[in-house]
Amino acid sequence: MERRKFLRYATLAGSGLVLASCIRGGNSNSQKEVPPSASPVVVNEPLKVGFVYVGPVGDFGWTYSHDLGRREMESNLQDKVKTTFVESVNEGADAERVIRQLALDGNKLIFTTSFGYMNPTIKVAKDFPNIFFEHCTGYKRAANVGTYLGRFEETRYLTGMIAGKMTKSNVIGFIGAYPIPEVIRGICAFTQGLRATNPQAKVRVLWVQSWYDPAKEREAAQALVNLGADVLTQHTDSAAAVQLAEEKGIYAFGYNTDMSKFGAKAHLTSAINKWGKFYTDQALAVINGTWKSQEVWDGIGQGMVDLSPMNQAIPADVQQLVNAKREELIKGIAHPFDGPVKDQKGVVRVPKGKVLNDKDQLAMDWYVEGVEGSIPKEKS
Repeated sequence: MERRKFLRYATLAGSGLVLASCIRGGNSNSQKEVPPSASPVVVNEPLKVGFVYVGPVGDFGWTYSHDLGRREMESNLQDKVKTTFVESVNEGADAERVIRQLALDGNKLIFTTSFGYMNPTIKVAKDFPNIFFEHCTGYKRAANVGTYLGRFEETRYLTGMIAGKMTKSNVIGFIGAYPIPEVIRGICAFTQGLRATNPQAKVRVLWVQSWYDPAKEREAAQALVNLGADVLTQHTDSAAAVQLAEEKGIYAFGYNTDMSKFGAKAHLTSAINKWGKFYTDQALAVINGTWKSQEVWDGIGQGMVDLSPMNQAIPADVQQLVNAKREELIKGIAHPFDGPVKDQKGVVRVPKGKVLNDKDQLAMDWYVEGVEGSIPKEKS
């Protein structure tokens, strides 16, 4: 089961899967659990915190962003915590084994950072009721299991706005990992922002069926350039697209972390994830005996996602436009899917004055107007 793959689960779970406030995809219909008894950690004894990573720490993408969060938590809490991580853990049998070993090793708080770790996390948590687990992008919670996710669609919309002003060919290339709602939602939010500043621009998507494969990502980036794209973006974890854009003299956006060092001229900005505050807050809650299971789906306003510094190649008036929209998103007076929103066939999916709700966002399986091509069937 690949990371963040939840479309089939949304379908199987039906109305019980109303993922409203957390998932790298949250479930507002989750059962109300009685939290396990939590007592403050012994004075002078550091809280042991474990992390399970789906990719290598050096991917400069998803896993790297989580490790930056882990390090920020360490910096904030100093000798109050002692952390460990296991990287490149596949989502099959290895996941349960690694999570269980972290529990056996005395970690009292364990973060599992990929969708495919959901069932193993729940299974191990049942056997360790006095250990606290936080699962990123899942929808299953328990008395000692919480879930968390960033509102990536907000930053996607902002980067789309920039792309609309920077493209000359009116063709934007988007490298997708897997055709699941999280990725589709990002493509559509990007396109909504793009069309807000340039109604003539279109998005072409190529799928690599991988979260982290620099060679495939580079190949897809080149193919998109061959199709006329002069701006590239991605929902994959390496900096391959930014590097290719630098070589070709075109523009690109990074994802997950600031990828500017991979393309000083090409890199316009990155849609970044900021996990440090959340990790710090959850560790402190365990230390203070106040931790509780909850679903978290936070955006720019809560400091979980944002843009990295914008390249000065972006005109000042465009930067001002983007910053103004960012403030509206923070205040809650704007949304990436403010109506009217049309699909590829011109059908109004969200009428004027309405917003695409969380439930529909988290089961998104359709493209908005402005995205070319069709959504392939997800591979098993």
